[in-house]
Formats: sequence, C-alpha cells, structure tokens
Amino acid sequence: MKTDNRQKLRVDRVWLSEEACDLDDFRSLAEKTTELADYSSASAVEKNVLIYDSRKVTATAATREGRRAVLAEICEAFGEGPGVVVFKRAFEDTSIIDRASAIFDAIIEEQRRTSTGGGDHFAKPGANDRIWNSLEKHCLADPANFAEYYGNAIIALASEAWLGPSYQMTAQVNRVNPGGAAQSAHRDYHLGFQSSEVIEQFPAHVHRLSPVLTLQGAVAHCDMPLESGPTLFLPHSQTYVPGYLALRRQEFRDYFEANHIQLPLEKGDVVFFNPALFHAAGTNRSADIKRVANLLQVSSAFGRAMETVNRERMSAKLFPALKALQDPLSPDEIANAVAACAEGYSFPTNLDRDRPLGGLAPKTQAQLMHEALREGWSDEAFETALAEQARKKLS
Repeated sequence: MKTDNRQKLRVDRVWLSEEACDLDDFRSLAEKTTELADYSSASAVEKNVLIYDSRKVTATAATREGRRAVLAEICEAFGEGPGVVVFKRAFEDTSIIDRASAIFDAIIEEQRRTSTGGGDHFAKPGANDRIWNSLEKHCLADPANFAEYYGNAIIALASEAWLGPSYQMTAQVNRVNPGGAAQSAHRDYHLGFQSSEVIEQFPAHVHRLSPVLTLQGAVAHCDMPLESGPTLFLPHSQTYVPGYLALRRQEFRDYFEANHIQLPLEKGDVVFFNPALFHAAGTNRSADIKRVANLLQVSSAFGRAMETVNRERMSAKLFPALKALQDPLSPDEIANAVAACAEGYSFPTNLDRDRPLGGLAPKTQAQLMHEALREGWSDEAFETALAEQARKKLS
C-alpha cells in the first residue's frame, strides 16, 4: 500500500491534469498584494501592477552596478512578483512611434485590399487587424526607423532581465477596431498554444520551463483609455504552475472575468509581462479609437538545437522506407522513427501563409508524415507536400 501511495504521489507531482486544478489553491497565489517597498526602482503600484518611470530606470541602469540591480528587480517582478510591469514614456520621442504606425497602417491597408494576413489565436475573426512578423516587415520598409524603434533602452533592458543576453526578437501588430470584442483569457507561447490533451503529456518541470523561454511585451502606438480595451491582466496568476490547464476550466475563466484589471496606457508606454500571466485583449467600446499595439515576443537564446538538420530531406528519404517496414515494425516503432526524423513542432512559421486551421497551431512535419503513411501516399505526393509545407514557413 505504501508503495502504491508513493507511486501515486510521484505521478501526481510529475503529470499535471486539468481535473486536478484547484481554484482555492490558485486564489491563494493570485490574490497576493504587490508591495511598492519591495521594488525600489518602481514609482508606483496601480491595481497590483508595478509602474516604472523609464527615465529613472535608464538613469539607474547607467552604471554596471545599477544595471545589475535593476535587471534583478525586474526579473523578480516577472517571476515571483505581479508578473506584469508598465514602463511609462519608454519612447519619449513619439515621432518614432508615429513613423512606425504609418508603416503598419500601410501594411494593414494592403492586407485588406488583397484579403491577406490577419487572424488571431484568441479572438473571433474580424475583431482586429493583425500583422504577422511585423519585425521583418518593419525592417524592410524603413531600416532607419527600425533602428530607432528597436534601439530603445527599455525594450532591451526588460528582455535581458528575463531572458539574459542573445535573445531573439519577434513582433506582431494588433489593431483592435471600435467594436472589436475581447480575446478569451489565455497564457501564451509555448504551452499556451496547445490543447489540454497535448499539455498534459508534458511533465510538470516543462510547465515551469515554458514561461522562462519567452517574454511578452506591447508597445502602445496610441493613447489607450479604458474604453478602448487595453489588455486585461490578472497579476500574480503566472505563479500557478498548472495554469496552462486551469484556463480550460470554466471556474477559472469566470474568476478571471470577475477579477482581472486594466490600466490605461499612453502612446510610447511599454508593458512587459510573463507569458504565463492570465491575460486577454479587452473589448474596444470606443466610437473612434483604433487601438494599436506592437506585440513583442522575445525568445530565449537557448530555445534552439545545437546542430542544423535538414529534416525535409531526411523525411523524404525515410518515408518510402517506413512504408516498406509497416509490417515488421509496430505502430509505436514507426512513430518513434518519425519523431527522430521529422519536425514535431509547428513553430517557427510564417502565419500569413501557414495558418493554424482547426486549432492554435499549424500542422507539423511529423503530422504530415503520419497522414501520408496512414493514407498510403505515393513518394512523389509526399515530397511535393513536404516542399509546399516548407515553402509556407519561409518569410
């Protein structure tokens, strides 16, 4: 009996489940109070969110010792603290923002004219205008403005505080038009983009790992009063480890709706937050404000393999061998071979072309190979589909 109990305890520690999520446990974490005294560089706490004056932060970070202290403070704010930080006037020269906004507006109008782009992982179609990979499109359209924009000290400071050096920047513009409805409450990439069935297959330490692989941010490209629907946040919710599964449960979604906070932002403000924080874009109830934010998704330098592998070429070569081996090899052995060869993850990809149909993530290379094996495709048909899938992923 003791052995059985020990095994069950171990299983419960390692494998998190949606049904085991407990709202009372969650509330004990999410209802903490953010104390200004714990964050000496912050200027204020509003609705449990830390507010920083960007000029003061950059002045403090001008020395090595001061920078290390600020980085440590912001790191703890993202981790054990409220999980969300607002930097006021991060762009003092808002003409940089205006020039970038003009570029983004032109891209959106071209997307509308050609019926391309758009879409959203957590909002209904038509609620907003989306520019995927605004980072690259911005750089190609106006490299000088790009340099001024991403040369921003606060963006670099926040990214380094959570991820360390050598991080990778990506960005997507979101324009929520008047009448645009709110997103559903969610956590973000990586585990936040998976179904509960998939999430439950990852051990608990991966649930802890996912939030430290990325950092979420948003640059306000216009003034955002509350009626325009700035992002809804639930401070401290990132500390609940099973939270990727919890948000699939109605009682947690109801709690978010009853307890989230919103803060107005001004053009040039920047907000950064832990990707595990419960959040959602708000409903734009204004009559004439097109709420525009450039959403920054910064990734850890360590989120990559050590070696470059041509998995498309390998998959094309392996496919006919697997077809021939479907009798001597068991289905599990076939699946293991596919996992060692084909790309099993949907990202990174080009979301303008490789859209997540029927879910949050596009079809993987491994899923394509399993489909081809199951349906008995010809070698030529599989190679053609592989090449087309690879083409869709290019920027």
